[in-house]
Amino acid sequence: MPLSEQEQRLLEEMERSLYQNDADFVATVSGRRGRPNYTQIVLGSLLAIAGVATLVAGVIVQLPIVGVIGFALMLGGVLLVLTPGKAAASAQPAGSAPRASAPKRSRSSFMDTINERWERRQDGDQGR
Repeated sequence: MPLSEQEQRLLEEMERSLYQNDADFVATVSGRRGRPNYTQIVLGSLLAIAGVATLVAGVIVQLPIVGVIGFALMLGGVLLVLTPGKAAASAQPAGSAPRASAPKRSRSSFMDTINERWERRQDGDQGR
């Protein structure tokens, strides 16, 4: 069953509000991560390789502390490669302007408006 014109307008208004008020959420959900930080990837890879080498050296010289340090280096390098950089985390979706800190009352007023419309619609359906 297709949406009525009023429901389509309401849906479009809700989408616009979502894009304006929750740009970070939209960027996260849409899957756009921005450009990868190649410096971070290379640095993390080198750190992981150094960690593996240190771990192997710790096994060869039979010093557990050297092996633990190697494992920590390796883990840190892998985490550095896998975590998104600052540029990727703060990327905004195309077509959205940077948002100013919107007061909370604008969000609540939007939700109040939606709730009022819903209640009016429900009251109108009960009278039939």
